[in-house]
Amino acid sequence: MPGKKIDVIEDVKKKYVRLALETGNHSSIARKAGISRDTFRRWMNEYKDEMLDLMENEGTTILSDNPTKGELLEKYEQAMKLL
Repeated sequence: MPGKKIDVIEDVKKKYVRLALETGNHSSIARKAGISRDTFRRWMNEYKDEMLDLMENEGTTILSDNPTKGELLEKYEQAMKLL
């Protein structure tokens, strides 16, 4: 049973990393997770590549640090398709 607990914790970390990649707002995500930016930076280093690969396979795009109006519109249209 201990292995399952570790898997759940890793899944939560991955979800926060993915959310940060999708939104581009790492500090806000760290605050929501209740952790320091340094801890979140370690999570990003550990899971970023895996999450980027998963998102690429799903066709999900990430926002740049300073998204353009076109990037925001594209992200909005993707979200609307999911609804």
